Amino acid sequence: MKRFFKVVEKDSDGSVKKPRENEPEEENNKKKEPLKFLTWNANSFLLRVKNNWSQFTNFITTFDPDVIAIQEVRMPAAGSKGAPKNQGEIKDDTSAAREEKQILMRALSTPPFGNYHVWWSLTDSKYAGTALMVKKCFKPKSVVFNLDKTASKHEPDGRVILAEFETLRVLNTYVPNNGWREEPNSFPRRRKWDKRILDFVLQNSDKPLVWCGDLNVSHEEIDVSHPEFFSAAKLNSYVPPNKQDWGQPGFTLAERRRFSTILKEGKLIDAYRFLHKDQDMERGFSWSGNPIGKYRGKRMRIDYFLVSEELKEKIVACEMHGYGIELEGFYGSDHCPVTLELSASSDSDEDPE
Repeated sequence: MKRFFKVVEKDSDGSVKKPRENEPEEENNKKKEPLKFLTWNANSFLLRVKNNWSQFTNFITTFDPDVIAIQEVRMPAAGSKGAPKNQGEIKDDTSAAREEKQILMRALSTPPFGNYHVWWSLTDSKYAGTALMVKKCFKPKSVVFNLDKTASKHEPDGRVILAEFETLRVLNTYVPNNGWREEPNSFPRRRKWDKRILDFVLQNSDKPLVWCGDLNVSHEEIDVSHPEFFSAAKLNSYVPPNKQDWGQPGFTLAERRRFSTILKEGKLIDAYRFLHKDQDMERGFSWSGNPIGKYRGKRMRIDYFLVSEELKEKIVACEMHGYGIELEGFYGSDHCPVTLELSASSDSDEDPE
């Protein structure tokens, strides 16, 4: 068996050469860009901390992601009533708010979460909101909270966190639900969002993108468990005037066609479907209906990792980690975590200095 030894460098006087300050002992220890990602709609992060934290902690410890993207944080932003809110900080101006914040921050200070830097994008109340955790060994060049990349402005409802690294961008979004009706907070809001996200992707094509989160759309029939049920779904017998808007929010023809346009024109790859061509009725969906009621056993794939085409050959794995009607692996949420792994760039892939 051949044995390989590292050559010990020496100074001119024959003594062992000391590494330069801040220089890692091994070149391979250098952390360049994140490669392992996790996204999860927690459906109230505080509730998950209170009720499901040990199981979720075990999962994070095992998978060891470089980046964790959370949606539906549902923690209010800091700021007194009637005063401007600080959407990057959790509210703590009342005894109840301080207690809730302490519970959450205490959980995030324990292993392995203490190894991550956390950014929040919150709204005024316990609604929506996102969080992004990045291992401290990876230092983003910038983190902004708006699709227009305005660092001082947060997206309404805290729906966006965008982190830029040296060679790629990571976008965490909680996409607005389409709703059931032709009214300002439903169909028009979602149409506007889809246009803005397409504009964002087209205007930021200088670096590869990893876009993840609850995108609130099931692209094809293969992405839902019961296509006929979701296509015919109604709320209080209301029928939208445009036939393309009929059906379950997230599975209307209008949403799905706009999503196709975003993928095609934005040159994005659906990482899960790229690897998994066939429908998996057990583990192929990220959202599952309540075990009690008409949505029992009804499932949708609405949580994604979309990556720029230039990253396609680096997709190693993309998996959904929940299964079963009783929501195994959902950790108390109605969404399960989804993970993505990319391969590292080879030296030949990198531009010369």
